[in-house]
Amino acid sequence: MENTASSLVSVIVPVCNVQDFLDQCLNSIRNQTHENMEIICLNDGSQDGSLDIMRQHAAEDERMVVIDKENEGYGATCNRGMDMAKGEYVSIVEPDDFLLPAMYEDMLTLEHSFRQPIDIVKTPWIDVSYWDDPEKETFSPSTLYRRLKTSVKPFRLEEAPVLIETHPSIWSALYRRDFLNEKNIRFVPYPGAGWADNPFLIETLCQAETIAYLDKPYYNYRVDLPGSTRNHKTDDAIARPFDRWIEMLKVLDRLNVSDLGILRAHYLRGFNYIAGAIYDDGWDNELVRKKTQEVFALMDKDIVLGHPKLHPQRKRFYLEQTDQPVTHISRLPYFAHLAKETLHETKAAGFTSTVRRIARHNPSKDPVETRNSE
Repeated sequence: MENTASSLVSVIVPVCNVQDFLDQCLNSIRNQTHENMEIICLNDGSQDGSLDIMRQHAAEDERMVVIDKENEGYGATCNRGMDMAKGEYVSIVEPDDFLLPAMYEDMLTLEHSFRQPIDIVKTPWIDVSYWDDPEKETFSPSTLYRRLKTSVKPFRLEEAPVLIETHPSIWSALYRRDFLNEKNIRFVPYPGAGWADNPFLIETLCQAETIAYLDKPYYNYRVDLPGSTRNHKTDDAIARPFDRWIEMLKVLDRLNVSDLGILRAHYLRGFNYIAGAIYDDGWDNELVRKKTQEVFALMDKDIVLGHPKLHPQRKRFYLEQTDQPVTHISRLPYFAHLAKETLHETKAAGFTSTVRRIARHNPSKDPVETRNSE
């Protein structure tokens, strides 16, 4: 087996006005147990102290390079980092998040256990909630944790479509750089944050020939604070989840994806985005209603009605909004899904207290504890 220490990892950090979190993020990257890295920090027009923080870290660590540029948005900034990258594998780290120390070492160890190159190494992650209040801050496993077993052989997305069903967590992964370049995969350069992770998720996972999954969480992701996404001020912000879902569907069409499991996973995401938009901006918002009907018009009725993970109320809502007769909808498939969810929650129980203890340690000083046992 090749020595994992020889693998160069290009870590891309797109930075824009995150001075409050950037030290923790960069320290968690610099203190990885896998040391062979190039850390590409791209300052996307920050107006706070982020650039000074990056330069200070770069002065202390020769593996780090800082690029200062005008604001272009998350997608264009990541693309510039990918074009600069020289590593065998590429990782994207958002600057308000942080890593546990053994992330890259453990992912590369799994990758090197297989005979063929792995296009994507994927892991679950840790949701950090109420991060603005030390008394309420919580660390909990992502919904992906325990849904798949650590890989004993590489697989394609058709064998595990759940990977595109949950949060588009493009950052809890390693991507083989030659795979990205061969498939000409880059981010769509939307302005601002732009939800550019959505199309990238589909482009990568649907085109990967070899995926390996490690069922251990290392990436600490700060989730949106309660109420922070309510009452968007612009039509673009209201329409964004709908538009990204449609763009992802176009990618699936372009790639000729017809697998039922993948389409079901994408449909479930669409229903979840609609529910989120209704919660954030209200069903009385004309644009929410219009965009909901636009998304529903692109869905296949048979896939919707046969979807075991969609609540019957959601199916009736779909029929109502597409002006189709509301027929009897069996509850049995959904009840079977709920039974599986209960089993999953049981398997994942007990993790929360463990990850809280781990994540609250300084990630630069506690590498042993991050090797969370099965």
